[in-house]
Amino acid sequence: MSVFSYTALSKDGQRTSGMVTSESRTDAIAQMTRKGLRPLLVEEAKDLAAAKKSQAAANGERPRKVSAKSVEAFTRKLANLLAGGVPLARSLALLRREASNPAAKQLWGQIHDEVVGGAPLAETLAKWPKNFSAVYVAMVRAGEAGGFLDTVLSQIADFRAREQDLKGKLKAAMVYPIILACLAVGVVIFLMSFFIPQFSGIFAQFGGNLPLLTQAIIACSNVVKHYSVAVLAVLLIVFFIVKRAISSEAGRRRMELILLSTPLLGKVIAQFALVRFARLLGTLIGAGVPLVASLKVAREAIGNQTLADTVSHAIEQVQRGEPLSKSLAASPRLFPMSVVEMIAVAEETARLDKELLRLSASYETDLDRQLRMLVAIAEPAMLFLMASLIGTIVIGMLLPVFSLGDLVH
Repeated sequence: MSVFSYTALSKDGQRTSGMVTSESRTDAIAQMTRKGLRPLLVEEAKDLAAAKKSQAAANGERPRKVSAKSVEAFTRKLANLLAGGVPLARSLALLRREASNPAAKQLWGQIHDEVVGGAPLAETLAKWPKNFSAVYVAMVRAGEAGGFLDTVLSQIADFRAREQDLKGKLKAAMVYPIILACLAVGVVIFLMSFFIPQFSGIFAQFGGNLPLLTQAIIACSNVVKHYSVAVLAVLLIVFFIVKRAISSEAGRRRMELILLSTPLLGKVIAQFALVRFARLLGTLIGAGVPLVASLKVAREAIGNQTLADTVSHAIEQVQRGEPLSKSLAASPRLFPMSVVEMIAVAEETARLDKELLRLSASYETDLDRQLRMLVAIAEPAMLFLMASLIGTIVIGMLLPVFSLGDLVH
């Protein structure tokens, strides 16, 4: 005898789940049919514990977060199956069976059950925002409404792949400056905790007045040595206060404005937002999604609320009948005049989708160059900062040596 877990619809259309013991899966389905149930999912469990786990998943227990790589693979495979004429429910069932990761297998199974139960795919995916972003869901919704779900899913997979590549470049560019910053902090802490106390003990034997810089360095060393726990606690409190302030709407906008106003960094942030916006907008328009709907979805991909507000204003103008290029011209921080002019020409020649994708590729190349330039600037800047800190400490501790005669007296 085997244990089977099932999800089924009752006579009144309510979803129900449970376990049944039977000789085979066919017999289990027959038992359920005799009870007036319409099976949606029936699968054999290795043991009772596995069956209970499967039942919990069917009852809506949230699976662990699935990796971005697994979601991308799921999206691409689903697009290929749909393009090959395989029905959606059957495609989802195949993906669930093929999944090797337990969390992915559970999530694909829950998505399959929801879709078989009559829920739209977009509404189903929206229940797992940690795995499927608002942009992902909006694109799927547009694909379902327009009847080109396979095309949209394929474009989502390509879009996510390029996004991950762009984010990977950004993270890689920040690795070396972060290592230098951590190294600088570590060296300063070492000097303050172990090196300077040795000198301060020697200077105390001479008496006399130490130079002001030396006194300040010794005072900092004493704070680090004797009150390090208190200092760490204060820093943690400040960190959580700042984090909480930034998590609020007003705090996040204030931080975004500060970053956008920062030389070089602000331009990179705006260009990164432009690349994401242009790529997604071109993808959606090319898939046949109406312009206003495409703009609303692409706005979510910007990732910066301050810049997204400028697109919201442009959407209102487009809804009133204004050309897209004229609507975007009011946001020079996100859309330079050169971009606006190219979009205007693309609108006149009915090549808006192709031009937006070309723009995104061109600006992504330029963004990569700017990131390399930022790293090239950040490396010597961090080295200069490290040298300045360590040099100041060394000079401050050597100053009394040059005036030992005065200190002795």
